Amino acid sequence: MTGDYTLEGLAVPDSLELLHDLLQRVRADWPAIEEVDLAMFETAVVEIHGNVVKHGRPPGQVVYAFALEVYDDQLVATLTDTAEPVPGLLQHGGLPEGLAEQGRGLWLAKATLDELDYRRVGDRNSWRLVRKRGTVSDRGAS
Repeated sequence: MTGDYTLEGLAVPDSLELLHDLLQRVRADWPAIEEVDLAMFETAVVEIHGNVVKHGRPPGQVVYAFALEVYDDQLVATLTDTAEPVPGLLQHGGLPEGLAEQGRGLWLAKATLDELDYRRVGDRNSWRLVRKRGTVSDRGAS
C-alpha cells in the first residue's frame, strides 16, 4: 500500500508552513509510521526547502513542486525548483566548523536521511530524499 502527496507553488516563507501541514496530514493518514522516521524526514524536507526559500534566485519567483510517496518500508520525496543551479552542493563533507551558520541545513538533511541526491534536470534543481522506515542505522553525514 502506498500514499502519494503533492504540493506546488512559489518558494516563499509561507510554503514552509504548507509543507509542515502536508506532513501533519501524512501523520494522520499513516499512524503506523514511527514518529522518529517522520520527524527526521520532515527535518530534511524543511531544511532543503528552507534553503530554496532563503537562497533561491530570483527571490520570490522560484516555483517548487514537492511529491511524497509513502511505502511500507520507506518515505521517498522529490523536491524540484526553478531556482538558479547550485554547483557542488553535495560535495562538502561533515558538519561545518565552529559556529558557522552556512551549511548546517544541508548537513542536517544528509544526517537524517538514508539517501539524498541533487541534480540539475533541464531548468530545474531536483532533490530526491529517502528515509527508510522502522530501521535503526548509522545515518551519519558521510
